[in-house]
Amino acid sequence: MTSISGIRSAVALVALLALLYPVAAGRPALAQSDADPKQPQKHFTVARPAELTGDDAEAIYGRIQQDLVAGYRLSGEAYAAPYQRWPRYNTEPYRSAQHGERFANNYGNDKAGAYRLYERSGPMPRGAILVKDSFAVTEKGDVFSGPLFVMEKMAPGFNPESGDWRYTMIMPDGSLLGVTGGSGSDRMEFCVSCHAGVQEDQDHMFYVPPPFRLGGVQ
Repeated sequence: MTSISGIRSAVALVALLALLYPVAAGRPALAQSDADPKQPQKHFTVARPAELTGDDAEAIYGRIQQDLVAGYRLSGEAYAAPYQRWPRYNTEPYRSAQHGERFANNYGNDKAGAYRLYERSGPMPRGAILVKDSFAVTEKGDVFSGPLFVMEKMAPGFNPESGDWRYTMIMPDGSLLGVTGGSGSDRMEFCVSCHAGVQEDQDHMFYVPPPFRLGGVQ
């Protein structure tokens, strides 16, 4: 008999393969990649992403927010629904090269409140959660839901390589692509290595690009 965890792992892998080898209808075209689908080395990049004004990006986000949440909450993760009630740290969706040219928004729970200070935020305490939802828009104007990227600060010693952050990627259908230290942990290794490349005083965090920061904080 197939275990529930085995089914979830299979669903996550199918979701990843669908991203890597998209069909023409219903999925954004992605740039070619020679990454191993079982252990990706980077986020797969949306081919021919749209150039949007801030107002247009915000309007699209407003239309699809509830659909994003409806998909993410199928994961059963406690933060997948309420995260949109947390502070948002960007003024409008911005296109993130680090996340495959998807448009992204940064949110954080109460324990991650210092994130609003960006480079002056200092190390985050245990229990801090930072999430980034995402969506893709092509030059043709097609809009697609993207993954929810999550960083949760764990107890000291959880994973020194990741700075004790646990990375989780929730696909638009609620399946879990991977969780640091859990199912699909090997698929999160590229998140760990990418975030480990920031300056030491940034506690493995990237920040909102300056043009999109609240209050003009630099």
